[in-house]
Amino acid sequence: MDFAPVFAVLFSSVTGIMNGANMSGELKEPGRAIPRGTMGATLFTLCVYLLLTFLTTATCSRELLLNNYNYLQPINIWPPFITIGIFAATLSAALGNLIGASRVLEALARDEIFWFLLKPAIITTRNGNPYVAVFISWVLVQLFLLVGSLNTIAPMASELFLLSYASTNLACLALDLASAPNFRPTFKFFSSHTCGLGLIGCLIMCFLINVIYASVALVLCMILVIVLHMRSMPQNWGSISQALIFHQVRKYLLMLDIRREHIKFWRPQILLMVSNPRCCCPLLDFINDMKKGGLYVLGHVQIGHLDDQDVDPCQTQYPAWLKLVDTLRIKAFVEVTLASSVQEGLQHLIRLSGLGGMKPNTICFGFYDDAVQLDSYTDQIVRHKRHFRFYSQNDNEDDIMQEIFPPRHNGKLKLLNEDEYVHMLRDVFKMKKNVCLFRHFHRLNKLNIFKSKSNFIDVWPMNLFKPDSVNYFDNTCLFMLQLACILHMVPKWKSSTILRIFMCVASCTEDTNTKERKLSEILRQLRIPAIIEPVHIETAGMTPYDQASGRTRMDDFLQGGALDNEYLLMLNSLIQMHSQHAAVVFCYLPRLPFIGPLPAWYLPQLDTLTSDLPPTVLVHGTHPVTSTTL
Repeated sequence: MDFAPVFAVLFSSVTGIMNGANMSGELKEPGRAIPRGTMGATLFTLCVYLLLTFLTTATCSRELLLNNYNYLQPINIWPPFITIGIFAATLSAALGNLIGASRVLEALARDEIFWFLLKPAIITTRNGNPYVAVFISWVLVQLFLLVGSLNTIAPMASELFLLSYASTNLACLALDLASAPNFRPTFKFFSSHTCGLGLIGCLIMCFLINVIYASVALVLCMILVIVLHMRSMPQNWGSISQALIFHQVRKYLLMLDIRREHIKFWRPQILLMVSNPRCCCPLLDFINDMKKGGLYVLGHVQIGHLDDQDVDPCQTQYPAWLKLVDTLRIKAFVEVTLASSVQEGLQHLIRLSGLGGMKPNTICFGFYDDAVQLDSYTDQIVRHKRHFRFYSQNDNEDDIMQEIFPPRHNGKLKLLNEDEYVHMLRDVFKMKKNVCLFRHFHRLNKLNIFKSKSNFIDVWPMNLFKPDSVNYFDNTCLFMLQLACILHMVPKWKSSTILRIFMCVASCTEDTNTKERKLSEILRQLRIPAIIEPVHIETAGMTPYDQASGRTRMDDFLQGGALDNEYLLMLNSLIQMHSQHAAVVFCYLPRLPFIGPLPAWYLPQLDTLTSDLPPTVLVHGTHPVTSTTL
């Protein structure tokens, strides 16, 4: 006979090696008793087998050993001894496996691994013996015995035992590779090499015994693992996947060198400052679409001093923020800090958020105005309940969210005033981070956008302010285009919107076609699929030049100077005329002067520029973010 069938039949007779581990719950010192008992029993059995083999080969004829499988019976002093021994060994092995399997089954039932399906298995006697689990195990054994052939049953049993041993080796190998500090095996001969060899050896023998049996068993095991991985367990025993992920992430973060960054591989790494998330859920969801595989951090500043607190309030709030991220289904990290002012907290978050090469390069703010604050969080919950059948949030969780994130009441004092808000913007400019201001995003309705299939993402670049500019794009315009293009790359946005760029022309006498061809060539080199819409400033009733000085009206504004309100109103009307029904509008954000007093006109003029527009993003870029090469 071949090796594989013989191994398949004989292997099931040595599977008692795991009996001690299966009954570890009933041992006083399992870490000490299992290795000693298992090794002692194995060595004793090995000595008996070797001694028996040596004595029979020394005393029996070759013909007897070849032709009589029951040769031990006629040569024994009392032949019935052999029959009794066979029955004793069979019952011992069978009962050992049956009792061990029933204990494992009981443990699975108590931990509710498979929901309520195994609940009857937890019933025990007064002494703790799980007789129902024993009965279930016995029934399963009988089902296999109905096959009626030992040579057919043995390979099946051997496959299952080998897979269980492979799983044990895999678990130990994963713990060792994860370098978990609490994994400290006391067995002195343990190493990752022995685990790896055991795992590989078990899998090889599975396929040597029977390829079909092994393939079916592995597929069933993988399905079982996937189901358990997707299921939310009633208790938290710790996940080996989390340990492995931590180990790999730490290793790759150390390899991610910020000094080797290149413009070709730039991606947005966003820090969004959030005061009360109940009022800005559409914005949180929108930025989740705009991040394009980059870093996304929700930053919150809790006002106060740690000396005045019994417990750090950031630790109290942090679980609620994580629950918020889960509820909104966004891929974001959360950073909560305690500071004496929002401005100080912002500086903390910009410097300390992220890790290694994953640090925020774009700081996002909601727009500072007196608009009525809406409770968008409740609307989001209702929408999730309507569209996700298995979504659930109990009343206790909702009460916690109400306590941590109370609805904003109109008339309630804000945590910062206009000057502090503008000061925060100037701090971000000084720290050389990109800035985005978001306004009117309470009007953003993604469901309506995705239904219509005919919306626009509008980009108004710098020549809205300087229509005679030779350079169409500075760093801010390129950054604005990059964000709009990233948003348009999201599958649902791509299928529902068209990217549109407005090319402002100072007068009707300018060569519009030449400018349009030049802009189209730039977009082609940047691989940005957009349509170009020429807009004649003078036709719209606007005069971009100051008659007295001959300079463009926006020269001072772009360098941090003020602009007359009448011209801003005309700009606002121009944007409304062309982008009133756009899904999102991207606009140029002039920077603040780095030194000197804060300009009191800055925020009111931004308010005038963006008044009554669709959801608008005011953008200012500090570094190149896109390249014509790849």
